[in-house]
Amino acid sequence: MKVLLYAESQKIIGKSGLGKAIKHQQKALERCKIEYTLNPKDEYDIVHINTYGPRSYSLAKKAKREGKVVVYHAHSTEEDFRNSFIFSNQIAPYFKKWIIKCYSLGDIIITPTSYAKNILKSYGMKQPIEAISNGIDLSLFDSKKTNVFRKTFHYQKNDKVILGIGLYLERKGILDFVELAKRMPEYKFIWFGYSPLNLSPKKIKEAVNTKLANLLFAGYQEPDMVKAALSECDLYIFPTWEETEGIPIVEACAMKCNALIRDIPVFDQWLIDGKNVYKAKNLDEFEQKIKKILKKQLPSLTEEAYAIAKERDLKQIGKKLKRVYEKALKQKVNS
Repeated sequence: MKVLLYAESQKIIGKSGLGKAIKHQQKALERCKIEYTLNPKDEYDIVHINTYGPRSYSLAKKAKREGKVVVYHAHSTEEDFRNSFIFSNQIAPYFKKWIIKCYSLGDIIITPTSYAKNILKSYGMKQPIEAISNGIDLSLFDSKKTNVFRKTFHYQKNDKVILGIGLYLERKGILDFVELAKRMPEYKFIWFGYSPLNLSPKKIKEAVNTKLANLLFAGYQEPDMVKAALSECDLYIFPTWEETEGIPIVEACAMKCNALIRDIPVFDQWLIDGKNVYKAKNLDEFEQKIKKILKKQLPSLTEEAYAIAKERDLKQIGKKLKRVYEKALKQKVNS
């Protein structure tokens, strides 16, 4: 069994969550000793497609004609496409039709969570759909504090630092992050992540350019700095409105970082309020819980959260991918 892992526009997606997911797939296959290639010109039995551009669609069609197995990875839905950039909501219905056309070429579809799986089913997708996390390489995560993050961004030992991570998208909760910084000047707020502001609506541009003494948009940061920030900040908050998974919260769990996330359906079955994370439904709840967590009026849940990261280690993900590939091959033989 040899797998072609395919994604187009690697230079564009390289620093995104999707780019990270593809690198994780490579590691997961290596951990489970599954032979793979990144070159479409090589021989392969299964093509595992991660993108939905025209080249991805053409490759899937070609593989189908040649009788090869197509595994389509559904990283995106109409729901998480909305509230992304200028005109995204107007384009969203057409985007939905296109991704359905692409995903329909898969003999089996993989998507990161049961929540995303249910969305795809609501689209009328008839193929088997497997929910498999994008995973993390747990061996790279060490929760020991190094002080690199605080030194780099000039935070003092007594500063209470709140971290956000994500692209400059309304969907990521960036407007609420800025509002929380305005409401709580006694705390420091810093946001890691970047996307071109020329593609962003006016309100996002204004949010990112907000001038507050306690607010910093630090732009894209390398993985080592993200891990340092998660180990040294006092709280990670994830005010996102929509995700197919949300790997930053898994990374926060791996770093044993206190976390407060928005109470949305994608997190329902695996992140439990008061058990392994804290959740908030709106701005007022975020404000209240931030203060309670930072004043230690709520117990730390970091040890319980670490179990979430262990379940999503790449070795476990590789085993799940292998089972899907074997299932797809067997399905093809029997069809």
